[in-house]
Parts: sequence; C-alpha cells; structure tokens
Amino acid sequence: MGERTVTRRLRRRRTVGVPAEPELLGIYLNDHLAGATAGVELARRLARAHQGTPAGPELARLAAEIAEDRRSLQAMMESLGVRVRRWMMLAGWLGEKAGRLKPNGRLLSRSPLSSVIELEVMRLGVEGKLAAWRLLRTVADHDRRLDRARLDRLAERAERQSRLLEELRVRSVEDIIGAGEPVK
Repeated sequence: MGERTVTRRLRRRRTVGVPAEPELLGIYLNDHLAGATAGVELARRLARAHQGTPAGPELARLAAEIAEDRRSLQAMMESLGVRVRRWMMLAGWLGEKAGRLKPNGRLLSRSPLSSVIELEVMRLGVEGKLAAWRLLRTVADHDRRLDRARLDRLAERAERQSRLLEELRVRSVEDIIGAGEPVK
C-alpha cells in the first residue's frame, strides 16, 4: 500500500471524526479505565473508613459518583468501539489493593495519616479523570458518537470532586496536627 493510499485513508477518517490513530485512543481510555477501577475501590474504602464521621456522607456520595463516572467511561468506550482490556481493569484493582500495604505508623490498625494519603491519591486520580474528560471533549468536537454536553457535565463534576477532596484532606491534616492558630 502506497503512501498516498494511507494519507487518503487518514484524511477520510478525520472527515468522519475518527482519530487518525484510534488504537492510541483505545490505549489511553483503557489506561484511564484501569485508574478508574482503582479509584472506585479506594473511594469505597475511604467511605467505609469514615462511616459515622462528619466526612462519611460526603465520601459515600463521592464513591457513588466515582463509580458512576467509571460506568460513563465504559459506555463511551463502547460507543467509540474501543475494546475493554479486562486485564488492565484487574491490574487497577490489584494496584489499589497493593497500595494498602504501605507502612502507616500502626501495625494492625488504620492510621490518621492513611486518610491524608488516600485523599491525596484520590485527588490525583480525579485530576487525571478531569484530563480524560477534557480530551474526550476535544474528540467530541469531531466525533458525534460522544455527547459534548455530557462530557462538560462530567468535567464540572470532576472539578467539584477535586475541590471536595482537597477540603477533606485539609480537615484530615488539621485533625492530625490539631487545629490551633496558624503560625505567622
């Protein structure tokens, strides 16, 4: 196949909204699905750990939203014809479980520091998810299989989730160090 044929095919793909290299988008989305799988597990764990605390209801709602966001990503992958790589989802799930094995200053119980670290990791994950929604929003400008308004709503929700996670992280830090007067 000559260079002209390849160029024509790529041009034709672009005119109907298919990325020039759709396999790269598939890899990217599967990477995010693996991260989302880990994020759902971590969010549920945080919600369970804080059940009965002031942060409990917020974390339970956040865990439900993060699970819903993961389902949204899967639906978009399906509409784009991206094959889900189940082994990557398993890797994300296992990665979250392995992340629990970090030293936390306590041998058999949960340390207050665990919440700070987990909230930081969750926020990083949400920021990554926001980047994915923004990338997909750009794709949606050229591909009718994606709903631009839905992606805008998902991005707004990710921004709100990030702010909430930061607020909860700050509260956790203040709980650990004591909320005295700030040093001037």
